[in-house]
Formats: sequence, structure tokens, C-alpha cells
Amino acid sequence: MIRLILPIWLLLLPALSLTAGTPDTTEQVDVEEIIRRVDRLYRSQSSYSELEMEIITPHWQRTLAMYCWSEGIEKTFIRITSPQKEKGVATLRVGNEMWNYLPKTNKVIKIPPSMMMGSWMGSDFTNDDLVKESSLFEDYSYELIPPDSTEEGLLLVNCIPREDLAVVWGNIVIAVSESDHLPRWQKYYDEKGALMRVMTYSRVKNLGGRKLPSVIEMVPQNKEGHRTVFRYLKVEFDIALDDETFTLRNLRSHE
Repeated sequence: MIRLILPIWLLLLPALSLTAGTPDTTEQVDVEEIIRRVDRLYRSQSSYSELEMEIITPHWQRTLAMYCWSEGIEKTFIRITSPQKEKGVATLRVGNEMWNYLPKTNKVIKIPPSMMMGSWMGSDFTNDDLVKESSLFEDYSYELIPPDSTEEGLLLVNCIPREDLAVVWGNIVIAVSESDHLPRWQKYYDEKGALMRVMTYSRVKNLGGRKLPSVIEMVPQNKEGHRTVFRYLKVEFDIALDDETFTLRNLRSHE
């Protein structure tokens, strides 16, 4: 239910394959395929997920349960199921448009592009993180960079935003395992090269017939003691979805 469900391919980006390895062994690494996989890790033609989000700060913490539906990379629907205080709050994205529904006031609020980097439900994830309006594959170019001695067994990909797009990050470095190309972490840097946040992936499980990290943790580097953890409890891929799933009518529903 989330992107944490990360969103056709309109551009031919460089570095379709690069060479990595030691002097004794050379391996062709398809960087494009790595980025595609990270982008669509928890998505398919359609998907349904059940997960929980734990928000930790120095002064309080809380856990929210939610359901999430997605269709391709263009549509996402998230509904919170607990605790009671937030039950029924929902988020919908269709293409470049996004809305939040607040059941207490029975209001649908359209999220402007300027708010996509705002916090979602008080967490360390942004609106963009949750619904994946931006795409690593489409919005960035990428290249392999050499790992250091502490990153043995990892491939590092540096993602650089396209000059013609307004992207908030100066660059993103992604580490994937050499053995299965599953992501281990992502580091987000601002335009001045300062590390702003770190997202880690852990506890690989079989989810919906795929080998996937079941835990994603986001730690901002400028807020001491803050972190947000997403835990995938159930994932189904390529399921039949009702035509009403990604509609404003469904957004208002309390079911």
C-alpha cells in the first residue's frame, strides 16, 4: 500500500549496461534494469498490500495500519484502517493528481505539486514517497559508482536528476545486492551534496510470489531521534480491481 510502492518508459537513458568487477572477473551489469526493478519493486499491473507504519520521534510514537491498491505506475489508493483516530483517512493518486480525504470533516483536499514533498501523516515519508509521483527511471540518469571497503557485495548506482525537471534531490545513491539486485539502502543528497535522509530495506520475504524486503525504514539526517518504519504484512500482485477503486467516490467511502 504504498509506493511504498515505488512508478511507459518515454526516454532512452544512457548507461544501458556498464562493466563492474575485479581485475580477475568482469560482469556486465544492466543498470537500466536495476533502476526499473527498484522503481516497480512493490508494483505490477495491479497490486494490493496490507502494511503498518510506525512513526518514532524523541517525544512520541504511533503505529498506523493501512491497505493499499495500485494499478501500474499511474494509480495508487491508500486507506488507513487504524487507530480509530485516523481510521478512514485516504489518499488517491491518478496520474499527476493527488487527493487526501479527511473523514472527520468529510473533506477531499487536492494536493498541489508544491506539497508533494510534504510529510505524509506526520511521518518521515513524503507524499511523493507514498504514491511515487516521481520515477527514478524516468526522472533521473544513472551510473555505477565504485563501492568502498565497507560495501562489499553491493552495487552502487548514482541517480542524477534530469536538467529539464524540477526534482528536489541533488542526487540519490542506491545500493543493491550483487547477488539478487534487491535494494539495501538509498541515500538522498541535496543540491549542495549534504546527506538528508537514508532509507534502508531489510527482512527479505516471499510476498505475493516475489522475493521482497518486507521492512523499509526512513531516517532523516536533520532530525535527531526521528524515523519511520513501514512493514509489509501481505502483498498480492496482478489481481482484479473494481473500476471504482481509483475514484473520488471511493476516496470518500468509509469502508
